[in-house]
Amino acid sequence: MKYTKKIRLIPITFLCITAGFIFLQFFNRQVEQKPVTGHLRNVPKQVEMILERSCYNCHSNEQRLSAFDQIAPVSWIVNKDIARAREVMNFSEWDKLSDAEHKGKFYAIFNMVNAGKMPLPSYALTHPGAKLSPNEVEIIKQYALSLSASDSFIPPHDSIHKENKDQSEPSAKATPISPNGIKYNDDFKNWKVIGMSTLIDNSIRVIYGNDIAVKAIEQENFHPWPDGSAVAKAVFKQTRKPNGEIVPGDFVNVQYMVKGSKEYTDTEGWGFAKFNGADLKPTGKTALFAQQSCISCHRQLAESTGYLFNVPPKANSKQLIEQYLKMVQK
Repeated sequence: MKYTKKIRLIPITFLCITAGFIFLQFFNRQVEQKPVTGHLRNVPKQVEMILERSCYNCHSNEQRLSAFDQIAPVSWIVNKDIARAREVMNFSEWDKLSDAEHKGKFYAIFNMVNAGKMPLPSYALTHPGAKLSPNEVEIIKQYALSLSASDSFIPPHDSIHKENKDQSEPSAKATPISPNGIKYNDDFKNWKVIGMSTLIDNSIRVIYGNDIAVKAIEQENFHPWPDGSAVAKAVFKQTRKPNGEIVPGDFVNVQYMVKGSKEYTDTEGWGFAKFNGADLKPTGKTALFAQQSCISCHRQLAESTGYLFNVPPKANSKQLIEQYLKMVQK
């Protein structure tokens, strides 16, 4: 008797699931349709084809979604991912970016695909055709490298400083303010240098940390970083001394990250600011620039270090010390 009742429940359960699935479709929304204002310019066809196949379904206004992607509740996730992806990078609105921004976007593309973060693993799982081969990653790398001057074109240090002494340091008269309220703080020059890096655009980056950030690094206390931590990255063009040494030349920009867990909830508790050129022009027209251009890379590539790049490893970290003591005690 009990077995018969269980058998009868099967079609009832199936009908309930089907009815629920149909009901969800009444709340289904299609992806917001936006016009194409401008495509990629002066990009090799091979690179363009790779991006169209692997990126356009999210990072453009030209989606070619499968039927599965358009069925609720899957469509809710797809729509959210597309909205966020368009904010970060939209290949259908490429004309809205400056040449410098074009270059910066391609450096970001290479960093993401090289790290295996794009296409998103969850997307590639259901869309295997979007996966990039090692050869395709190399093609993107070579194109990104071609956008920067080759090492042989790094200018001599002496000639640059004779011609552009006024460009080696920022010289804004009034204190510039980022759209999200973060002010330029010249005091970063007195902070401790916590790292240096270079990029394929032939720039040198000097990273400074305030006392709170330095203490967090020393104590390995950056999961999460304490509020009040601040890091500044000063970017300079590379120049070459007569002895071949590569040193900072003209000032390019300074980038800030300020930790405020309650104030910057949409960007993992970090406030972002960037001030460009000698006049320290702030990046972004609205406070949304941090969500659209900054945090996406930090989420994908720096989650393990509290969303901050260039965190210096300690020479004698707690883990290394513990391992050494275990070896000695054996």
